[in-house]
Amino acid sequence: MARKTFDIPSMYHASIIKTIKDATAITDPRKKELEPTVLHFGPVDVLIPRHFGFCYGVENAIDIAYRTLDENPGKRVYFLSEMIHNPTVNEDLERRGVQFLYETDGSVRIPMSELTAEDIVVVPAFGTTLEIEQSLKEIGIDPYSYNTTCPFVEKVWKRGHQLGKKGYSLVIHGKHQHEETRATFSHSASHSPTVVVLNPEEAQQLADIVTGDRPIEDFEPLFRHKATPGFDPLKDLKQFGVINQTTMLATETQQVMEILKKASETLATRVEDPIDFADTNDTLCYATNENQSATLALAKAEPDLALVVGGYNSSNTMHLVEILEHVCPTFHVRDVSELESPQRIHHFNQWTKQRLTTNRWLDGILDDHYDTHSRPLQIALNSGASCPDVLVDEVLLKLLEWFDETYQLDCAPLEEVMAPYQGSITS
Repeated sequence: MARKTFDIPSMYHASIIKTIKDATAITDPRKKELEPTVLHFGPVDVLIPRHFGFCYGVENAIDIAYRTLDENPGKRVYFLSEMIHNPTVNEDLERRGVQFLYETDGSVRIPMSELTAEDIVVVPAFGTTLEIEQSLKEIGIDPYSYNTTCPFVEKVWKRGHQLGKKGYSLVIHGKHQHEETRATFSHSASHSPTVVVLNPEEAQQLADIVTGDRPIEDFEPLFRHKATPGFDPLKDLKQFGVINQTTMLATETQQVMEILKKASETLATRVEDPIDFADTNDTLCYATNENQSATLALAKAEPDLALVVGGYNSSNTMHLVEILEHVCPTFHVRDVSELESPQRIHHFNQWTKQRLTTNRWLDGILDDHYDTHSRPLQIALNSGASCPDVLVDEVLLKLLEWFDETYQLDCAPLEEVMAPYQGSITS
């Protein structure tokens, strides 16, 4: 079956990245390969991952968002919050008259009391809570007349509902303040005891409470603020499944599942009731898996430096940065404007939640590189699932300006500088 196509505004199109993606689609139509593409530019090689950029859910959201504006001239158009976590896209929507009702943390920007039944409200790709949905319906607004909720987020909700009908409790692997997790929690809480865990470390804390290695009293400070009222880990984790925020590290979701499954098996040896752990691997987003697997392969190529382009509040982008920063200096930039010069770059540190400035970020790498290597400098260039490809094009072209005697794209066809990675990479 052919993949659905979307109407994406031309300003987000990118000639360089499109050529790369078109070429890999021909050579690897079934998406089985993970080796990055290498662009040879003389003194520098740019490594591009096999999978990156706009996913199905983001393309769907952008298509619907701009169509909503075209179909409702003269009407007030609101989005519940940022449609996707990319400032370039959201700022353009605001210039076209879109207003956001909530900040990404859930705080109110525009009170619901200011809306009327004539207004258009668009649900973002992350979905929304049942409480907000009901508030809009009471005003007379159908929140799903223009619905950009990612189909894979809805798949998680449906799977959770199926488990809820069978009496299962739910553990959500996610960031409890993230829009998507807030929405998933709301849907899950309507039918199942639910708790949110951030990572394997928190899963282990919850597991230790279940097995008795931590006192039950520890549940209150650690998890009560992100659990349904009355959630009892000793009772509710006898029959449960793990669902996820779709942009989390897939490997971590797997770890969370294994940790809690092992804890439930330990619990089973102490209680008479049988323990039932539901396999929920089918809720992991295919695009998240592909992008993270391709980034792991990119990391195995051991680049000298990495740039990851994407919004500073983009969860999926942060995880790509996390993978790469284990192997080389990695800079998370929102767009080309953050690359001030080879001596100065502005970037985001997800661990301190700060926008930083680093001096000699490229010059320093070049000095060290040419002292010890004869090969070209290798720079990995990646982007998050909500990042337009055109922003990656712009970063690539800026990088090339800073190297002498590079092959110029306007002089040589891109196909002549493209090559598959020749190193040893195993998936």
